[in-house]
Amino acid sequence: MEDRTQTPPATPPDTDPGRRGIAARIHLGRVFTPLPGEYLVIVSTVLVLTGFGLVMILSATSATATESGGNPYSAVLKQALFAAVGIPLMFIASRMPVGFWKRMAWPFLIFALLVQLLVYVPGLGVHAGGNQAWIQVGPFQAQPSEFVKMGMALWIAAVLARKGPLLSNWRHVYVPVVPGALLAMGTVLAGGDLGTTMVLVALLIGALFFSGVKLRIFVLPLVVFVAGCFVFAVTNSNRLARILSFLNPDTASCYYNECYQPLHGIWGLAGGGIFGLGLGNSKEKYDWLPAAPNDYIFAIVGEELGLVGCLLLLSLFVVLAVGIFRIIRRTDDLFVRVASGAIVTWITAQAFMNIAVVLRIFPVLGVPLPFVSQGGTSLVSVLFASGVLLSFTRSLPQPVALTSPVVTTAAAPAPRGRRPVEDVAR
Repeated sequence: MEDRTQTPPATPPDTDPGRRGIAARIHLGRVFTPLPGEYLVIVSTVLVLTGFGLVMILSATSATATESGGNPYSAVLKQALFAAVGIPLMFIASRMPVGFWKRMAWPFLIFALLVQLLVYVPGLGVHAGGNQAWIQVGPFQAQPSEFVKMGMALWIAAVLARKGPLLSNWRHVYVPVVPGALLAMGTVLAGGDLGTTMVLVALLIGALFFSGVKLRIFVLPLVVFVAGCFVFAVTNSNRLARILSFLNPDTASCYYNECYQPLHGIWGLAGGGIFGLGLGNSKEKYDWLPAAPNDYIFAIVGEELGLVGCLLLLSLFVVLAVGIFRIIRRTDDLFVRVASGAIVTWITAQAFMNIAVVLRIFPVLGVPLPFVSQGGTSLVSVLFASGVLLSFTRSLPQPVALTSPVVTTAAAPAPRGRRPVEDVAR
């Protein structure tokens, strides 16, 4: 029997070079779409801050390492290793869509809290400086609470964005955000880390503020925070001693104990004057200031680079904050707005606390200066947070000229032997 099935003719190849050129131009236009201005501001500022931190860590540690017979580059190389992990992680995170971070909010927070609980496992957790806040991973120590900050920022943003119009009711604001945040803070505060807990409280308040909830809703978190800090301070001998030394530093016994480092920090900062002693010429870093490369690195910046260097560093944080605020202002996505607000509050509040401790405005809290202080976990966490911000910039509404290129096509030529209609009319 004859097979009457007809095979459809193959589609003839597109021989029109004009159409192929248009397709190529559209494809290349997607590849080379200009990056948003917020992306360029954030990524450039973050890289400059990270490089600045490596330079200052080298300056703060090389002299004492050489004096003790060690490698003068060991500390900065170790920090550079974490930068080599964090910077690619930042660019990988920047390629993720916003929907990915919405889906990962709950798993990320749960994972961060589980890792945070490892600091209380005997043989794995490390106790130092009155805090149980680190875990030993081979030759490295990690501080899991740094990733609890990022987990809280994403989780609070996801919960508040899902509730959306219901945020006018205080019950929908508090549940489950406040209980979940208190649980996360409790896992950190149980180890004695008041400084990180204060950063988490600031992060929570920042997220609530940028979600647009009524200001009276902030009363309960503030009351709980103040009461918790007071109870923790009076029941923890280490914290109470730090607060008393802050209130009464002018005694000989205090100088040789809790006041030693804060006093040398402010002396080093003041000793730099306007232009500083010069990079590498700090005197306090010669074992006078034990935490010179981490919690008190701002004192070394002031001593070596002076007021000019301090203002330059502060201006970098201001530029970074402005870039993040532009995301908050331009986005139409509540999740992006709340997460960005939580991250900018985290970074700026932590920087403020660190600098306030050096200036003796606050008692010693033990929080690092973001991007600058020595500490691999802190550096990786803020670089990862920066990558999330960069991914948010890709979702911002762009001008029509950038997102919808107009493709113009030439008019088809008239067939041979026939004149255009307008010629016939004439």
